[in-house]
Amino acid sequence: MRDRILDCVEHMLIDGGADAIRLDAVAAKAGVSKGGLLHHFRSKQALLEGVLDRQVKRFQAELPPPGSQPGAFTRAWLDATIPDTDVPAQAHSDQVAVALLAALSGGPEVLASFRGQYEAWQDRLADDGLDPSTAYLVRLAVDGWWLARLLNLAPPRDDLHRQVRARLTAMLQDGTNPQDGTNHP
Repeated sequence: MRDRILDCVEHMLIDGGADAIRLDAVAAKAGVSKGGLLHHFRSKQALLEGVLDRQVKRFQAELPPPGSQPGAFTRAWLDATIPDTDVPAQAHSDQVAVALLAALSGGPEVLASFRGQYEAWQDRLADDGLDPSTAYLVRLAVDGWWLARLLNLAPPRDDLHRQVRARLTAMLQDGTNPQDGTNHP
């Protein structure tokens, strides 16, 4: 039941934003009583925390473990966030947008949790064996990509989508670590 409720909240976030997340509406969409909903999630904030936690776990599952080959984490970051082919903005499969909506809408505690997770990811990117500025540029590009998709701010489409992703991939392939002068493809 918990997953069914979170699935409904994710769809509601994409379709209507955080304002659509009302306990009565979520219960109705999930086909549960309000009491059943409250048994699992005591508030709108708890619903958004649940969505964010689930999305972070899904994203984490796509990333390699610590100690992987140099550049593996940054490449997996790119692969997990910007698909090879264009996906319509605000598609239900856009898990990144769901996580961002949950983090931005869930209040200071939810946002603080997301910031903490992001710090850990940034540390992994910085220590990935690539030039740290290259890894950071890829992360910033991905962040901008997410924001453009989330708010439908003219995200790159079709051929431009492929060109931008190819450019980011090339940056990773050329990512040298200036501290040791080696290339880590």
